Amino acid sequence: MSSTAQPPISAAGDASEQTPLEQELAVLLVESLNLEVAPAEIAPTAPLYGDGLGLDSIDILEVALEVSRRYGFQLRSDDERNQQIFQSLRSLAVHVAQNRSPG
Repeated sequence: MSSTAQPPISAAGDASEQTPLEQELAVLLVESLNLEVAPAEIAPTAPLYGDGLGLDSIDILEVALEVSRRYGFQLRSDDERNQQIFQSLRSLAVHVAQNRSPG
C-alpha cells in the first residue's frame, strides 16, 4: 500500500483536513477579502466571525456576494440561518454543496 494515497474524505473525517470544496471556499475567502493567511491554514471548524478568522458583517456580505456569483444561488442578508451558515468554513461548504447550481 502506498503511503502517498489520499485518505477518504468524509464529514466524519479529521476535523483539521479541508475537503476539496472547503479548499475552494478558503481560496475564495482569502482572495475576495485580501486576507493575510494562506487558504490551507484556515481550519474548517474554526469560527469565521470574531476570534476565529476575525471576519465582520461587511466581510460576510462580500463573501456572500462572491459565493452567489460563483455557485449560482443567492445567500440573502435576511436569511435567519446566516449565523449558522457562516459559523465556519465547514458549515459554509455544507450549505454551498446543498444549494449550488449543478454543472
